[in-house]
Amino acid sequence: MGTRIAAVGDKIISIKGIKGKVEKVKENSVIVEIIENLSESEFLNNRTVVSHKNYKVINSVQ
Repeated sequence: MGTRIAAVGDKIISIKGIKGKVEKVKENSVIVEIIENLSESEFLNNRTVVSHKNYKVINSVQ
């Protein structure tokens, strides 16, 4: 979905409808603090992991 890998602090939206702020960037994914959850899922500690293939950067800090 996305064309570039997010950086720490960037805001993203996942293909499942989760908007969040990137807390950590890993090799194949990012750890996201959830800002808005438009999906049917619930998340423990208001955080989730999203693959680099499954999000788009909507607001970059750079």
